Amino acid sequence: MSIPVVTVGDSREDLVGRLERLHGPVSVVRRCNELAELLAACQGGLARAAVVADGSEELTASLVDRLSAVGVAVLALTDNAEEKVRLRGIGVAAEATGVDAAALADRIAGAVALLAGAVPLRQGDAFSQAGAGPALGPSGGTAGERPDRSAEGQIIAVWGPAGSPGRTMLAANMAAELAAENKSVLLVDADSYGASVAAMLGLLDEAAGLAQACRLADQGLLDAEALLRIAVPVVTRTGTFRVLTGITRADRWTELRAAALTLVLARARQMVDVTVIDTGFCLESDEELSFDTMAPRRNAATLRSLELADTVFAVGAADSIGVPRLVRGLAELESAVPQASPRVVLNKVRPSAVGRSPERQLRDAWERYGPAVPLSAFLPADPVSSDAALLSGSLLLEVAPDSPLRMGIAALVCAPVQRNRRSSVFSSTAKRRLKG
Repeated sequence: MSIPVVTVGDSREDLVGRLERLHGPVSVVRRCNELAELLAACQGGLARAAVVADGSEELTASLVDRLSAVGVAVLALTDNAEEKVRLRGIGVAAEATGVDAAALADRIAGAVALLAGAVPLRQGDAFSQAGAGPALGPSGGTAGERPDRSAEGQIIAVWGPAGSPGRTMLAANMAAELAAENKSVLLVDADSYGASVAAMLGLLDEAAGLAQACRLADQGLLDAEALLRIAVPVVTRTGTFRVLTGITRADRWTELRAAALTLVLARARQMVDVTVIDTGFCLESDEELSFDTMAPRRNAATLRSLELADTVFAVGAADSIGVPRLVRGLAELESAVPQASPRVVLNKVRPSAVGRSPERQLRDAWERYGPAVPLSAFLPADPVSSDAALLSGSLLLEVAPDSPLRMGIAALVCAPVQRNRRSSVFSSTAKRRLKG
């Protein structure tokens, strides 16, 4: 049975025509004039492979993601060596324009087989495993396998339910504590509803660093130099880390596409010891609200961050409102991202909210009414230190180094990372530049 193929553009030697005359493993079912027509044909179920003979520079990671999601493998023809590297970086197979028709047919069949055999992380996310996996994974794992990350940096995602459980406070101070341990650290604000890392750290941000990085990654242009240029350095007395600031307006959420964010985080893994992500609260898979086409997902940044994280911290406020919200949120998290295995942290623990011996009371109540996920840590309420840090745009290790809250956060992240040191596949020079 031949593979249906749609094409856009004609090569100098009319390679498409020669494919048609092969009468072999592939058959050209439509020639399109532009990529928009090709995308419509693929989303209509017309083909299983797309060959871009002209105009490969218009291909982006998001477009490849949309094609992969409907089971279409993408192959482009170009003689430009730099363009081939860019295409492979966004998950597109690349061949020279003079490639033999039979060889091209075999390559198309291989790309389709690879895509069909991949196991996506979530429905509609085939790009991350089939398209981008071979290009991004330095370990050389096959599609559908979780790559060996022993030589890569770690990703920590901080998530919590609606309200103000302290996601941003925890993520920012985690990054500072890890930097104080001489780790190279990147803090990413992936909250598509209320990004606030820049405000917490006193940064005058008008550029939305994560959106810039996603834009370059979508085009296959996010290299180490570009990420260093975009990420803002934050210098403390004990260490330095960098920040990809969040979107400046909530209506810019469409700039945080899942495919592009996957590439950004893959680059971060290569460059730093630890990437800390401040995520949004909502876990709804809102792509189901679209009709006959794939629409951008409002919660794609949060869901993809949780899917790719090595460690997920689920933080909730330790009071009569925050704890039930966290319990319900953990059930949603298990449904949305089954592989997450969160470490649960109760924040703002204080006797005035739960009574005497608050930790004991919270643990007893959790064991009796809570989910099967155990409690990992309690962070005490410390409004004086928190307010002082927020007022000065600083971190707890600077304004209140001896506060119980700061000590609790340090104990939460530094010991596990110390026991599982990860080396970067980038040179030590690149790490020093990221720190500075």
